[in-house]
Amino acid sequence: MSMQWSAFDDPVHDSQRAYRQLLSTMAEPGTVEDMLESPLRPEDAAIGAACWATLLTLCDLDTRVWLTPELAAGGLGEGLRFHTGSRLVDTPAEADFALVTPATLADPTRVFNEGSDIYPDRSTTLLVVLERLDTEGPWRLQGPGIPGFRRLGIGEGNALMNRLAANQSRFPRGLDAILTCGARLAAVPRSTRITSSRVEEADPCMSQ
Repeated sequence: MSMQWSAFDDPVHDSQRAYRQLLSTMAEPGTVEDMLESPLRPEDAAIGAACWATLLTLCDLDTRVWLTPELAAGGLGEGLRFHTGSRLVDTPAEADFALVTPATLADPTRVFNEGSDIYPDRSTTLLVVLERLDTEGPWRLQGPGIPGFRRLGIGEGNALMNRLAANQSRFPRGLDAILTCGARLAAVPRSTRITSSRVEEADPCMSQ
């Protein structure tokens, strides 16, 4: 199953470009852009191109990854281990990166590592697979890297955004999130203030 999952054509340079793009989205929360380097995935994959490219870029031998069961289709875990050497863990609290959907965050039994006041960098980073991702939604983002405010639309993701909004009361502890939809990518670091407001619905992203 691992060979169904393609890696970057040029692992060093492509991953470097993808990493710079990830840093850019994290520095400018709420901006949505296409992932430039996106290897092909199996036809039965439950994740999009941006999500797979992000996993290839961020994971290595020292990385612990938790996969929510509904996204582990097509031998994803085996493919991830084969290409990155990362270790899959049984619970999200053990993970450096957790691959999730908004529904995962609605489950109160799913507990994630938020780091500590002394070591906030030891928290879990959420890698979220969405059915919609655009800049015309009801969620209003403010904070570092955002001039004024930005809007974000993620579809049926109230549990996710409410969970990220709770970061404000726990800072510097909390969860950073990388959002993906098809080939699209955005980020919401824990320093971002999140509120909701009513706006018109936009077209959902198209999976790629």
